[in-house]
Amino acid sequence: MLAAVTEEPARGRDGVQGRWPDATGDRREYRIGELAEAAGVPVRTLRYYQERKLIPPPRRSGRVGLYSATHLARLRMIGGLLERGHTLEGIRELLSAWELGRDIGVVLGVEKAATTPWSHEVPVTMTLDELAALFPDEDDPPSVIHRAASLGFVEMDGDRVTLWSRRQLDAAVTLVGAGVPLEEVLTAGCEIQRTMDDLAALFVRLIAKHVVGRVGDTSLGDLTDTLTRLRPGAEITVEAGFARAMDRQVRVAIDQFVGRLATS
Repeated sequence: MLAAVTEEPARGRDGVQGRWPDATGDRREYRIGELAEAAGVPVRTLRYYQERKLIPPPRRSGRVGLYSATHLARLRMIGGLLERGHTLEGIRELLSAWELGRDIGVVLGVEKAATTPWSHEVPVTMTLDELAALFPDEDDPPSVIHRAASLGFVEMDGDRVTLWSRRQLDAAVTLVGAGVPLEEVLTAGCEIQRTMDDLAALFVRLIAKHVVGRVGDTSLGDLTDTLTRLRPGAEITVEAGFARAMDRQVRVAIDQFVGRLATS
């Protein structure tokens, strides 16, 4: 089961691979300093994990606490999960699931299916002056860029600006070049993002209520497959719906434009 979580268990300073004691019969016991050294973590980190109940308390032998190979395996598992980007609270829940006999590999499979990034946009980084130069007809591009940063559309690090999507930058340049003020493009971007957030929340609520909510422990593997299959459907639904809405709105705008021409 651990192999499904950490294909390459971390080595401690003694070079011992992470192992499950049930499979190896390892009955070695460690004092806290020895355990920390074997796991490759500071003693203070080990104590913190224990305070957070990520590892169980040691066996007491007089005034000495003795830790087992189970503690060592758990510490290595925690390290592997941290490397994958899990929070300590999430790790605690995963460990609780393992203690209840669930296959952590399956649980992580569900998590991966649900959290694999939807966006495949390519970010771009340039200086503030380089970005401002893309909008030569604007009066004060830097002020709009700083506003975009305050809204979370771009990230600024000194004079460097990172935009999360090269394609969105190109679209903004095209709009501004066609005569739409950069400030208006940013305002429209905010409205679009709010709409997208609402739409994403709607999809998540549907899946959480009607798919995840009725899945039992024995069908987590099926849930992984289901979540993977649902991704393309959600994207197609949004793309098709937006295209149809654009057709309607463009037709309305054209009809109004033609009507004005006819009466002018």
